[in-house]
Amino acid sequence: MHVWLFDIDGTLLDTGGAGRQAFENTLVHHFGLKALSGTVPFCGRTDRAIASDLFRLHGIPDSQRNWSRFVAYYLVHLERALHEHAGRVLAGVGELLHLLVQREDCAVGLLTGNISSGAKLKLSHYGLENHFRFGGYGDSAIDRGDVAVAAAEAAVHSLGVPLQNLTLHVLGDTPHDIRSARRIGASAVAVSTGRYTADQLAHESPDHVVDDLCDAAGLIRRLLAPIC
Repeated sequence: MHVWLFDIDGTLLDTGGAGRQAFENTLVHHFGLKALSGTVPFCGRTDRAIASDLFRLHGIPDSQRNWSRFVAYYLVHLERALHEHAGRVLAGVGELLHLLVQREDCAVGLLTGNISSGAKLKLSHYGLENHFRFGGYGDSAIDRGDVAVAAAEAAVHSLGVPLQNLTLHVLGDTPHDIRSARRIGASAVAVSTGRYTADQLAHESPDHVVDDLCDAAGLIRRLLAPIC
């Protein structure tokens, strides 16, 4: 069984900056900030890691209480921001997911830094929520590799198949996705639809680098070739 684990932002979707805006609005409106100061990297990281950095940067105690409070408000602002920003499903995604869910030798899941509720909001907004059977999320993990481990465990639990009988593939647009694939022994498919170019992604030595997911049938053939 081939398990396809997809990143969301920059791989499946471009939300037009809705997620980043929701982060900022949450901190400004509910944590007493006038504006965000400094820079914190977002791409390829977990929501928990991003929030932790932002808390420390702005002198907010990085406690479980503050994280829980942040999540509650963030989801409200995210839903609003998704409607206010011009986003889109990225090229080829719809066809690839459609082909995969029809195959008995493939299962589709998520490996995302988004918190689970945030991932559901984003996917639902763009009509993709029904394609994914399981996943690993950024609700508590700081390290993206830990999310990969959780995604693999979720696949085992959902499919009832031992890990050694699964062939894992991770598809993402950042170096973090490639490194997370290595953590769980998965093949890494780097997609240059986000902030990183194909050359930048190639420096991490992924198994495949593609410009986008438009050649859905071709990508499936390439990844399933050993057993075809």
